[in-house]
Amino acid sequence: MIILGLTGSIGMGKTTAANMFAEAGMPVYSADDAVHRLYSGRAAPLIEAAFPGTVANGTVDRQKLSAAVLGNEAAMKRLEAIIHPMVQEEEAEFLRKARAAGADIVLLDIPLLYETGGEKRVDHVAVVSAPAPLQRERVLSRPGMTQEKLATILARQVPDEQKRARADFIINSGGSFEETCRQIANIIAKLRG
Repeated sequence: MIILGLTGSIGMGKTTAANMFAEAGMPVYSADDAVHRLYSGRAAPLIEAAFPGTVANGTVDRQKLSAAVLGNEAAMKRLEAIIHPMVQEEEAEFLRKARAAGADIVLLDIPLLYETGGEKRVDHVAVVSAPAPLQRERVLSRPGMTQEKLATILARQVPDEQKRARADFIINSGGSFEETCRQIANIIAKLRG
């Protein structure tokens, strides 16, 4: 089974690309989706213990958690020490099930693939990239996003040009939806060929 890692900086169109791989029939594991599930489940009490006041009704309040950790390296490391092992457990279970089902290729959609050493767990890496002005426009249109918050997030991520240099495949999401779809179909064909 071929494991393709998908990554890209914030606002690059990674979620859209992952959905396109899924629509093409590829099993997809989303680290972001796993975090959302964990924030409403077994991670919530641990996060509340580490960051009091960030959980309401058994679910992590992402805005409050963001306020507690963003720009605070020690707090971010505490959060990552809680959540990353759980996300990787869920990833391992996804891979086990995909192998058992006979999948030939699977996609691991991991925003912080390079930042967490995740490239060591995949066979190939695809990076979703778009021009910086388009990235900024996409991100700043999100509710609650500010220039300062974006700058803090980008400072924690491997720069786009470095991701592209390390990737096996680059998906340019700056064009049309159809162009992105064609690029993904080509990657799948190359992996199967």
